[in-house]
Amino acid sequence: MEGRASVNKQELVASIAASSGLTKVDSEKALNGFVSAITEQLGKGGSVSLIGFGTFGVSKRSARTGKNPRTGEAVNISARNVPKFAPGKSLKTVVNGNE
Repeated sequence: MEGRASVNKQELVASIAASSGLTKVDSEKALNGFVSAITEQLGKGGSVSLIGFGTFGVSKRSARTGKNPRTGEAVNISARNVPKFAPGKSLKTVVNGNE
């Protein structure tokens, strides 16, 4: 997975299997469970913190006025919640090549 701009789910499952010793089937179940648990918690407005890796959370975006890019007409954009991710110190260090 090194040097690639992105990885699809099956490649991620294969990487998890290789690094954990789990089968690909079990790795996919673990990944699906991880995603499901985070999705459920964020759906309740909560957050999930993984020390060193980062925090998944929900941010509230206020209602605002935007512009239709085709017509330039003002458009009202309703308030909404959006998912967010704040990377932890260890992840930042690795991403910046300071392992």
